[in-house]
Amino acid sequence: MAFALRSSAFADGGEIPSLYTCEGRDISPPLLWDEPPAGTRAFALLVHDPDAPDPAAPRMDWVHWLLWDIPAAARGLPEDAAGRGLPPGTRVGLNDWKRQGWGGPCPPVGRHRYFFELSALSAPLGDLGRATRAEVERAMRGRVLGRAVLVGTYAKKRR
Repeated sequence: MAFALRSSAFADGGEIPSLYTCEGRDISPPLLWDEPPAGTRAFALLVHDPDAPDPAAPRMDWVHWLLWDIPAAARGLPEDAAGRGLPPGTRVGLNDWKRQGWGGPCPPVGRHRYFFELSALSAPLGDLGRATRAEVERAMRGRVLGRAVLVGTYAKKRR
């Protein structure tokens, strides 16, 4: 079976339920993945929105969640992973709100795409402090054995 990422909360290409957004409880959705490539020693997860702030005129790729050194034995993250506890050893970087942890979808206009990208790594990255996406991606160079991607969409509900 190929290395793949999925969620019991939404299908690939489907709508992310509002529970996981700024209009709901703003908790992370459950994630599951299959057997990674041989030699995997850790995982890194990046959740980002390339459609910010407006899908018709995107200007930036907004980071919603950044994790690394997820243990190689892990095969998923539970719903509300931060509240229920991340796997031991998992490190948390800065999102684009300059906070550590999950920041759910909250698009100002239009329907946005949210990419959940799980990288299988040949070695843990170690302590990178309150790292940004650029710092984690730099540390990952030459260590990525495979990547699994899940895409969800979200548009705020009209009131």
